Amino acid sequence: MKRLINIILVLGVSVLLANVRIAGDEEDIKSELDVFWAEMSRSVKEGDFAKLTAAYHPDAVLVNGIKEASYPASKAFEMWKQGLLDTKMGKMEASVNFRFTQRLHDDKTAHETGIFHYKSNPEQGKPRNDYIYFEMLLVKQNGWKLLMEYQLGYATEEEWVAAE
Repeated sequence: MKRLINIILVLGVSVLLANVRIAGDEEDIKSELDVFWAEMSRSVKEGDFAKLTAAYHPDAVLVNGIKEASYPASKAFEMWKQGLLDTKMGKMEASVNFRFTQRLHDDKTAHETGIFHYKSNPEQGKPRNDYIYFEMLLVKQNGWKLLMEYQLGYATEEEWVAAE
């Protein structure tokens, strides 16, 4: 009987330790992803084209629900490049911030859902202040890489605030 109680105690402690380790791993992964998103924001703010594009997997896809289109992220980079260069040269101010409504991940994959807020104020052209619903699919290969960016559609400032 004493041996059975010891076995049950050992199993119980093992389960508890496994749950603590999993919770710790979850926080580590979330922290890594938080760093990824902070770097994405920094890349846009500083106009760092190379850093921004390096955050995407070579086979990344951008799905644009607003324009009802899907294309390689490399095509999106062509459209974004001048704005990023203008930002780097001080001809434009830009920023992007992310808020999450759902974050699903393991140690190799992540699916992040929420709203991003993109603002730009070019010397020439129309300022932008857009709130966009997104889903992002990431894989961990030499750091986190965006595999799919899905811009679902416009959100409102009220929805942005609620996502906090």
